[in-house]
Amino acid sequence: MMLDFPIRACWMKRGQQKRLPAPSGTKTFHHIIGALNWRTGQVSYTMTSKKNSETFIHFLEHLLERCYPQQGIILVMDNASYHRSLEVQAMLSLYEDRVLLLWLPPYCPSLNPIERFWRHLKDLATANSLFPSMDALIENIKTVLAAQNETHHPLRLAFSHD
Repeated sequence: MMLDFPIRACWMKRGQQKRLPAPSGTKTFHHIIGALNWRTGQVSYTMTSKKNSETFIHFLEHLLERCYPQQGIILVMDNASYHRSLEVQAMLSLYEDRVLLLWLPPYCPSLNPIERFWRHLKDLATANSLFPSMDALIENIKTVLAAQNETHHPLRLAFSHD
């Protein structure tokens, strides 16, 4: 039997674990808050270090004032606590003439169209990859996000409109 890759002394004995260096310092978190335009396949997003009512409100303001300043939009929302907070509900009430809210049943993320894109993003940008730094990982994620917003890019996830 012929192997196409070199065999290295990386096999471990039973009961041993491979040790990988972990970044030193304080843990940092990077979250993406996004919205999918079902008609065009475009993804509007923002990156933040926290997921809470405040950052979600900033995203909604970005979405409503910069991405879709004149149009009405439909928001399909899951039951994350920051989606249902009083602050978010108060903010959305300011745009009630332009926003239609559709709430998903609890524990049914597969009903949200953007979940298909998040899976695609994870598969292309992060899965089975080791990055030298958090910045390199973020740049790779941004590359896939940019590809999604180009009409004929080969990495773009196409959504059926049947």
